[in-house]
Amino acid sequence: MRLRHRLIAALDVPDVDRAHAIARAVRDRTDAIKVNWPLILPTGSAMIRELAVDGYVLCDFKLADIPNTNRLVVEQAIRAGASGVICHGFAGEDSVRACVEAAGGADVFVVTELSHPGGQEYTAKFAEDFARLAVRARAAGIIAPATRPERVKALRAIVGSKLILAPGVGAQGGRASDAIAAGADAVIVGRAIYEAKDPATAAREIADEIHSVRPR
Repeated sequence: MRLRHRLIAALDVPDVDRAHAIARAVRDRTDAIKVNWPLILPTGSAMIRELAVDGYVLCDFKLADIPNTNRLVVEQAIRAGASGVICHGFAGEDSVRACVEAAGGADVFVVTELSHPGGQEYTAKFAEDFARLAVRARAAGIIAPATRPERVKALRAIVGSKLILAPGVGAQGGRASDAIAAGADAVIVGRAIYEAKDPATAAREIADEIHSVRPR
C-alpha cells in the first residue's frame, strides 16, 4: 500500500451507484477504498473489480475460519482485484498464515483490537499476542483502534515497521490526528465520509488534519 494521504475510505453502503459516486469523489484524497460485506453481499465480487480499476481495494472480510476456508476466500478476493485483505488473529497462526500465503504479493492485515467499546471485552486482552502473531506470519500489518490511541502506540512497539491501519475515526469518536500521532500509518474512515453531505470535502478535511501532524 502506497500512503500519500494516509486516509482509507470505508464504503459500507449497499448501493452500487452510491458506492461508485463516493469512491470517485474521494479518490484524490484517499490512498485506498475499503469494502466490507454491506457492499459486497448485495453487489457481488464484481464490485471489487470495478473499484480496483482506479486503485487499491482493501477487502475487510475479517476472516476467522480454518486455514483452508481462509485460503479459498483470499484467493477469490485477490482474483477479483483486491490488493489487500483483513483477517482476525484469534483463529490462530495457521489461519493467518493461510491468508498470507494465498494473498501472494498482496497485503494481509491482522485485526488486533476492535475499535468499538465491545472490543475491550475480549480482543483488547489479546491484542499484543495478535500483533506478535502478525509479525511471525509476515502479514503486511495490523488493524488497531483509532478510538484508543494509547493502544496504537503500544502495538507499534511490537510490530516495528509494519503498517498500522486505524479504524474508528469520526462516528466512533476517534480523531485522525491522534491516531497518526500515536503511530498509525493511516486511518480508516467510514460514516464520517460516506454519510457526509459532501464526501469530498469531508475527506479533504480529514486528510488536512492528518497532514497537520504528519506532513507529506
